[in-house]
Amino acid sequence: MEKGRGSYFFRDMKREIENFGNYMEIERGFSPHTRINYLADVRQFKIFLDANNISIKKNDTSDEINIDYIVIRAYLGSLYREKLKKVTIARKVTALRTFFDYLQRKGKIKANPAQMVQAPKIEKYIPVFLSVDEMFSLLDAESIPNAIGFRDKAIIELFYSSGIRLSELVGLNMGDIDFHQGLIKVRGKGKKERIVPVGVKALTAITAYIEKRYEISKRNVDNDSDGPIFLSTRGSRLTTRSVARILDKLAMLSGLGRKISPHTLRHTFATHMMESGADLRAIQEFLGHESLSTTQKYTSVTVGRLLEIYDKAHPKAKDNHSGKKGVHIKTKNLHSRE
Repeated sequence: MEKGRGSYFFRDMKREIENFGNYMEIERGFSPHTRINYLADVRQFKIFLDANNISIKKNDTSDEINIDYIVIRAYLGSLYREKLKKVTIARKVTALRTFFDYLQRKGKIKANPAQMVQAPKIEKYIPVFLSVDEMFSLLDAESIPNAIGFRDKAIIELFYSSGIRLSELVGLNMGDIDFHQGLIKVRGKGKKERIVPVGVKALTAITAYIEKRYEISKRNVDNDSDGPIFLSTRGSRLTTRSVARILDKLAMLSGLGRKISPHTLRHTFATHMMESGADLRAIQEFLGHESLSTTQKYTSVTVGRLLEIYDKAHPKAKDNHSGKKGVHIKTKNLHSRE
């Protein structure tokens, strides 16, 4: 590391960041959300270098550059002083690791210096999800019986029936649904495709919507297999922001009294499946998780739910857990709406 502005990093890092964006999109298949965040994180690192007049020396005998992990540690120190959340700092470390991995692949550096920097440990969190009764209230929310109402109904049914991501839902095309077998093809993170089962109620809601789909916009409605299933009022593919607004509207109509996100419905699907006895690896496949450890967070939710039921129902629970008196409770069968 040296001081001065005449070195490789100051001249070419801007260009490398732009190429890094293309690399994430084309070669790695990152989602737009991830690309935007990672690019912002790497640009913030460059701003840190500029502000502190830190440059990286280029080797005289090759195109490689030398960058010390101490520089990255200094950058992280500045983030801690700004009192950023641990999860935010951890993401920035991941962004830098991905960026330097890209430079290493290009032969610009010998080793990834960000791999030598430890990211902060992130506290484990329990996913937010809806109870069975809350979910049924949301599904049964009354809406106007027109094409928009049928569309919104199909969206909420599909979210709960399949557990797919928001980006996967808006990316669905007409040819991605197999109504005969009850399956949909979704394109997940890294452009990886997977097949997900869909329940009868969701398929029925989608069918009802498709029959009125042309009413949303009599212009620009593409019924080809590559055309989007869920349309905006202009006849174009529905955006993620629009879906979030649809959920806000349905949450209000259902009387839930709080906002919910598309990811809440994904958590709800996984948690209800887990509580109904579904195999953890099967849920992993449904959700498209690369690692089983990502899916295991729903196990802690289920254990917590079991303890809650135990504390409420067992006469001697007060001797072991919460001290509450035992009461009898009734629960609905999951995924059995009549």
